[in-house]
Amino acid sequence: MAVTLVNPEGLPKPEAYRQLSIATGSKLVFIAGQVARDAEGRRVGEGDLAAQVEQAYLNIGTAMAGIGGSFDDVAKLTAYVVDWSPEKMQLLGEGVSRAAAKLGVDPVKPITLLGVAALAEPDLLVEIEATAVID
Repeated sequence: MAVTLVNPEGLPKPEAYRQLSIATGSKLVFIAGQVARDAEGRRVGEGDLAAQVEQAYLNIGTAMAGIGGSFDDVAKLTAYVVDWSPEKMQLLGEGVSRAAAKLGVDPVKPITLLGVAALAEPDLLVEIEATAVID
């Protein structure tokens, strides 16, 4: 695996993510923002933030598998959540946990969470982009 996750001394040690990742692979992979659409482009989880987060993570896993990698190779995530509020953290975590169970991975990565007014389509509640490193 080309990515090592670290919580260095002197920084908080959150359970939900790691402060940084160290990449030693030779190829950088930039995955476009993934949303709640299945392989045929059908909506998944309309109105359900947890279901949409789960699908976005699964799509990232599918993208990585398609190039010979896995979700474990993801070095950094950025999540854009419509109308973010701290009350939505539980739903976000639920979706991540369900995806991690299906993918068989530890989903804890460095992540930036941004609240946004809207996404490209009105039914989308979350979009997640990823940067990965593979050998």
